[in-house]
Amino acid sequence: MTALVIAEHDNASLKGSTLNTITAAIQCGGDVHVLVAGHNAAAAAQAAAHIAGVAKVLHADAAQFADGLAENIAEQVLAIAAAYTHILAPATAYGKNILPRVAARLDVGQISEITKVDTPDTFERPIYAGNAIATVQSTDAVKVITVRTTGFDAAAAGGSAAVEVIAAVADSGKSAFISRELAKSDRPELTAAKVIVSGGRGMGSGDNFKILEPLADKLGAAMGASRAAVDAGFVPNDWQVGQTGKIVAPTLYIAVGISGAIQHLAGMKDSKTIVAINKDPEAPIFSVADYGLVGDLFEVVPQLVAELG
Repeated sequence: MTALVIAEHDNASLKGSTLNTITAAIQCGGDVHVLVAGHNAAAAAQAAAHIAGVAKVLHADAAQFADGLAENIAEQVLAIAAAYTHILAPATAYGKNILPRVAARLDVGQISEITKVDTPDTFERPIYAGNAIATVQSTDAVKVITVRTTGFDAAAAGGSAAVEVIAAVADSGKSAFISRELAKSDRPELTAAKVIVSGGRGMGSGDNFKILEPLADKLGAAMGASRAAVDAGFVPNDWQVGQTGKIVAPTLYIAVGISGAIQHLAGMKDSKTIVAINKDPEAPIFSVADYGLVGDLFEVVPQLVAELG
């Protein structure tokens, strides 16, 4: 058995999601190869070679891979797919855009957002917003898998794999990169942050989210929000944590004014330590919180900031 991991990267370095996906691939058994398809991405390929557990890095370098267009990356994967029993990618926008195309062309079923590898052909994945865990067994010759990164530890450094340059497939011509708008922030990226401070509908308005900023600053935290806060227009969409937002598992998650709807819990309940601040003692968020504080957030948060100071 040999597994292929499709690396998510920015041509200069690997995204953290790739490290979690490599861990899942290692648990599938056999050798693990990593495909780095990019443009001038030698640094990312070398970074992949230094990850423990990686046996080989395949580096396809061409201009048509520069922006990670799914049509072109999928064609590159298909060109080498015959050599692999498992093909994995992170369950991020990047991986979710590529692997369904690969699965369809290989005529196999995709196994989505696994959180555990039981055996090389049996996997666990959450369903019903995380209220149940489905155990899925695949009889397909090739297992095409997206990996929920919060379910696996990041692979460590310490490898010394060979980097093999492979022929790049031609541009499919099916899509073209037009532009990219990046949200710039001095705070950590939400899905990679070790500490997250999130606000919900209880914040009352977008202006009131400023109350959370000193707390986030003290903790070096990213800021997030519930869907209710996003839908109300309090904060941007890219802050949303939950089933239809970003799935996170930081070391510390502080939920402020968040009731804890099931869709939100699905996105953060794997956090190592959860602190909830809410004036409603019956709020569902307290069912998953390690520490709960019942009180008015407009009084409690400034007090907490003062104590941290």
